[in-house]
Amino acid sequence: MGTTQPIKSIKELDALKDYYLTQKPNLRNYALICTGVNTALRIGDILGLTWEDVYNFNTNSFREHIIIREKKTGKENIIATNKNMVQGLRLYMDSLPAVMPSHFIFSGRQAELPISRIQAFRIIKEAGTQLELSSNISCHSLRKTFGYHAWISGVSPAILMIIYNHSSFQVTKRYLGIDQEDKDRVFLNLNL
Repeated sequence: MGTTQPIKSIKELDALKDYYLTQKPNLRNYALICTGVNTALRIGDILGLTWEDVYNFNTNSFREHIIIREKKTGKENIIATNKNMVQGLRLYMDSLPAVMPSHFIFSGRQAELPISRIQAFRIIKEAGTQLELSSNISCHSLRKTFGYHAWISGVSPAILMIIYNHSSFQVTKRYLGIDQEDKDRVFLNLNL
């Protein structure tokens, strides 16, 4: 089994999100993917999110930031919520019969418990397999995809290191999944 890779193609990323929106409709799974690629959180932290983490029930609006203490590092992380993530969560929230602040967002049949990491893996893997995506994807691909596309859009790797709470740039560099094609693009596009 190869190393988990980011989803580098926007077309493939859109197809992954669209899979649970139109091909095999499941708004929970759609919202899971939207949240994963837009927060750069590990799957364990995503599954631990409750509705009150992302939604202010007093103002009936989504929060501008998610504030979370990461399970792996124990560090606090503050993440701005963007429109694509909120749109995915809104569609899912509106489809539910009732939403309680303390309910896990990505729950199974019982809102008291989130789906398991294994179930989340199956959700991502099924979509990737059905879509015949070119990269070896898993839940961690969502986290890596965020970094890759941030880097491609010009975000400094130093900022990504801070976002990921990595202790070294070497770890962040591996996350970005930079390959020869990416390096070639830099040389070919920089005609000095």
